[in-house]
Amino acid sequence: MSILINKNSRVIVQGITGKTGAFHTEMSQAYAFGKQCYVGGVTPKKGGTTFLDMPVFNTVSEAKAQTGANVSVIYVPPPYAAAAIDEAVEAGMEMVICITEGIPVRDMIRTRYKMQGKSTILIGPNCPGIITSDELKIGIMPGHIFKKGPIGVVSKSGTLTYEAAGQLNALGIGTSTVVGVGGDPVNGLKHIDVLKMFNEDPATEAVIMVGEIGGNDEENAAQWVKDNMKKPVIGFIAGVTAPPGKRMGHAGAIISGGKGTAQEKLAVMESCGIKVTRNPGEMGITLKSVLK
Repeated sequence: MSILINKNSRVIVQGITGKTGAFHTEMSQAYAFGKQCYVGGVTPKKGGTTFLDMPVFNTVSEAKAQTGANVSVIYVPPPYAAAAIDEAVEAGMEMVICITEGIPVRDMIRTRYKMQGKSTILIGPNCPGIITSDELKIGIMPGHIFKKGPIGVVSKSGTLTYEAAGQLNALGIGTSTVVGVGGDPVNGLKHIDVLKMFNEDPATEAVIMVGEIGGNDEENAAQWVKDNMKKPVIGFIAGVTAPPGKRMGHAGAIISGGKGTAQEKLAVMESCGIKVTRNPGEMGITLKSVLK
């Protein structure tokens, strides 16, 4: 079992022939069942060609009809990425994962409005993607650090997503599914959405939740955990500690009116029964301490 994606998913890549799309598609094809899961790409005016041993189509609708794809991943440049999401949603894709960073907020506001009433799940933008360990990788995560195990991870921070998985791997624990939700102010799935999925996933025994300063996503998720979660959750907030001269977090991580600080988020999480760590190097051992 897993959440969101598995070896039966069928993936197309929007922006496959660009430098970034090509590089990460090739890396994803090489991970686990990637060769069978990636079935095509979309680049306007390049339909009818072949790239990375897959057919390229002019539109998402054509790609879906010809390949049976149910997931799209987007590596389209920022000025066009929101329109790429719109196209995938209109084509009826079950899930869209947008890796692109720097999409104008007003573009995403329009896209989220257009998505109202639609069944498509959006992950991102400005995210590292999603991986079900030893089955399928969609995005820019370094596949070699993800090994099958019972821990789910949901994170706003790409770097700390890799850090959490790497620590679990080093402890011999491993991960079920890892979801990078991204840190932009207007995005798709939130922590609470992913936690609900992990709560019902038989393959997931506990969860690491990584948040960032700004907003109230983590507080909302923590309250839901207190009232509903059947599995242990440990938490960390990016921004509580950082090496000298370094900044951890996204441009979307903005503190407003004194709300959304790391300490405030950690306090709420603790009050809701989440075991927190203030050291990003201790996410793995903190998680291990709550396992039965």
